[in-house]
Amino acid sequence: MMRVTAVTCVKNEGPFLLEWVAYNRLIGVTDFLFYSNDCTDGTDALLDALQEAGLVCHLPNPAQNRQYQMQALKKARGHPLVKAAEWVWIADVDEFLNIRVGRGTIPELVRACGNPQAISLSFQFFANGGVSRFEDRPVIGQFRQTHNPDIWATDTAIEVKSLVRRDFPLDYYGAHRPFHDEEVPEERRPSWTDGSGRPVPGPFRRRASKRRIRAFPARGARRFASLNHYALRSLDSYLVKNDRGDVNRAHRAFEEDYWRDRNDGAWREESILRHLPALEAEMARLKALPGIGALHAEAVRRHRARCAELMAQPHYQALRNRLLTLPPYPAAELTLREELGLPC
Repeated sequence: MMRVTAVTCVKNEGPFLLEWVAYNRLIGVTDFLFYSNDCTDGTDALLDALQEAGLVCHLPNPAQNRQYQMQALKKARGHPLVKAAEWVWIADVDEFLNIRVGRGTIPELVRACGNPQAISLSFQFFANGGVSRFEDRPVIGQFRQTHNPDIWATDTAIEVKSLVRRDFPLDYYGAHRPFHDEEVPEERRPSWTDGSGRPVPGPFRRRASKRRIRAFPARGARRFASLNHYALRSLDSYLVKNDRGDVNRAHRAFEEDYWRDRNDGAWREESILRHLPALEAEMARLKALPGIGALHAEAVRRHRARCAELMAQPHYQALRNRLLTLPPYPAAELTLREELGLPC
């Protein structure tokens, strides 16, 4: 069996943990390394219980300089679960790898791409779709609207996340892609593909610009897989996310611009739903383990309670009302539509 270790950072993601663990188990992740920081919704307690059940490894976030994710990735490199893995998958709890070959597993994706040393998968950002209230059911079943796969707003270069093989000549793990020493001789340059098994573009590999460090053109890059990113979820959950702040770095707010950039529902993408029956069965199995169901329910209760507390504050009432009235396009796309005389 191929050993695949998923590495992620979390803060107040309690209601969504079981779905992410269950889904990744279905597609072939064998080990999980979680780093958590400053949780107030029971995320850490639920992870501890999952660790007791032998399903994950949970560590406090090691950040010293508030660059949470980069500090965690630096520490993770030396962790036994990462050192023993054939492949390392670095992703967030709102990101789901959607594999379109075979039964939709990571080993099948690796074979389809020709067994490279790294695979970088293009994001597919999922819109809110008019979902206002938080519901305690799988996120992948609730949100089905997204942007055109080849363009996001007006940008053809879309961010990626990467699977990294053990023998990649690694300098360090980045949140979006691995880095190797630019002085690596040509004969030792790693084989590295997109989600269609094509070599990643040269500007991306060479880090030709700040933007190209973590993005490349998405056209034709999704034949075998893409990465569904449910960054908004329900409006309720988005408000709680805004209150929580960024799990990966301090002092980052989300609010209106982040919402507008990702709330493009022009396209419908439902291929991931083929996993839904098996996902629901696996989630039910996890909830039946000692203490897990009760801790999940407590995280859901705290999530709802925090939303209610926020809605008692004028700032969040105003933010919610603003988000409800925004056009269903990113700002850059709306400007372009206006210039072209398209309906807005």
